[in-house]
Amino acid sequence: MSLVVNKLTKVYGTQYAINTISFEVSEGEIVAFLGPNGAGKSTTMKIATGFLAATSGTVLVNGMDVAHRPMDVKRMTGYLPEHNPLYVDMYVHEYLAFTGRLYGLSGKRLRNRVGQMIDLCGLTVEQNKKIEALSKGYRQRVGLAQALLHDPKVLILDEPTSGLDPNQLVEIRKLIKEVSKNKTVLFSTHIMQEVQALCDRVIVINKGSIVADAGLSELVGKDKTRSLIIEFEEPVSVGEIEVLPGVVGVRQVAATVVEVIPQQGFDVRPSIFKFSTEQGNSLVGLRWDENSLESVFAELTRNVSS
Repeated sequence: MSLVVNKLTKVYGTQYAINTISFEVSEGEIVAFLGPNGAGKSTTMKIATGFLAATSGTVLVNGMDVAHRPMDVKRMTGYLPEHNPLYVDMYVHEYLAFTGRLYGLSGKRLRNRVGQMIDLCGLTVEQNKKIEALSKGYRQRVGLAQALLHDPKVLILDEPTSGLDPNQLVEIRKLIKEVSKNKTVLFSTHIMQEVQALCDRVIVINKGSIVADAGLSELVGKDKTRSLIIEFEEPVSVGEIEVLPGVVGVRQVAATVVEVIPQQGFDVRPSIFKFSTEQGNSLVGLRWDENSLESVFAELTRNVSS
């Protein structure tokens, strides 16, 4: 079972939400779909699940075109939207049974699947509560349960851990890893530790175009540009540093600390030393940071942003 996106485009008036993007996710893969807000992640996922029509291009799920066979595609796809639209006045077990019937389940099979998902997603204690009484973490569990109820081969999860506390993050992350075995999984997130814990491959989208599609180790490999952590004696601003020769990007870590992403192959240290001397702002520390997914993401999305 695979997900194939080919030259997919969505236009609103003159604005391209996504622009001729192509990628494929194979069975057994868990692929992170990353990008800044407004990059086109949710638009792509809505089209891939049949909830939004594309302007052009195709999405194939197990060889079926979502535009021509949307109901068939939905039957084999589990989708957790970004804002997890639940019927909060329903009880958990009632909502899952209702969702199961929409997927065509009935009788003993429906009862069995609801019971299995309640157990798998850790909802046993909460199953007789109304959804409105649940915490954000348990609501996300209900959303995952409905996405998995019909045993889909393709899972598309849009920000599945959004708004969760650290303990809930760990629990939902473990749950995603467990339920994703032998499935095709595409999920979006802003939490890079999550990507490193769950994925072997990353797709990065910005301003509607894919700017990277590579294995996680390749993306943060040693051949990539490392960042430089610089600590000054006195406060320093991003604006002062980003104009120095060879500097691609700057992140404020603290009032006196900045992270600098240099142009690949360019040694920015002489510029930093010169700046420090000219400004009379002594250097307290300067070290190369191990390449992180955060710094790679920042570099990829900064290079094509306005």
